[in-house]
Amino acid sequence: MLVKLLLLLIGLTLLTILAARLTTGLYARPKTYPLAEVPPRRVAIVFGAGLRRDGTPTPILRDRVSTAAELYFAGKVEKLLLSGDNRFVDYNEPEAMRQYALSLGVPNEALVLDYAGRRTYDTCYRAAAIFGVTEAILVTQAFHLPRAIYLCNHLGVEGVGVEADQRLYRRSSMFYWNLREYLATVNALWEVHISRPLPVLGKPEPIFPEEP
Repeated sequence: MLVKLLLLLIGLTLLTILAARLTTGLYARPKTYPLAEVPPRRVAIVFGAGLRRDGTPTPILRDRVSTAAELYFAGKVEKLLLSGDNRFVDYNEPEAMRQYALSLGVPNEALVLDYAGRRTYDTCYRAAAIFGVTEAILVTQAFHLPRAIYLCNHLGVEGVGVEADQRLYRRSSMFYWNLREYLATVNALWEVHISRPLPVLGKPEPIFPEEP
């Protein structure tokens, strides 16, 4: 009896995880575009993805910033909202993203930094609540994009997505990212529909202040 109950719990857990991933995937599919076909928006949101030991962006983060830069040069967006973690003095994702964007030729005035984008949920929430973003192009890799699109659209940002997969990533890395994404997606649905936690907030800093 105990074994049957344990198997039932395992089955229900796996079913929940798969259902969550399917939900976000189906939701995001019609909102995902190739870069050349994505409808223009004033802002592109770039999600953080870790730094190397020397403080420079990881390859996956460089691809996100590079894809956003392509959107800017293609005239698809006016501003890049670079959102990442800066909880520690020696760890500053947004600034590393800014430096990389500058090296690609994006002008500094087109870059907006969100220093409290610790998680995807936080980035989407703060984009609307702090930066006044109502619609945006979301830039991240294919494995992460469905969750990002789902969260932003349920947290006040009408988001469409562009995949930032510009290279072949290591199989071990892809396995880890996808496994983590399944679990993160369940948590995302819980947070956006049930717990609704508040991220770090602060004074509003609208990207496009209303004209007097």
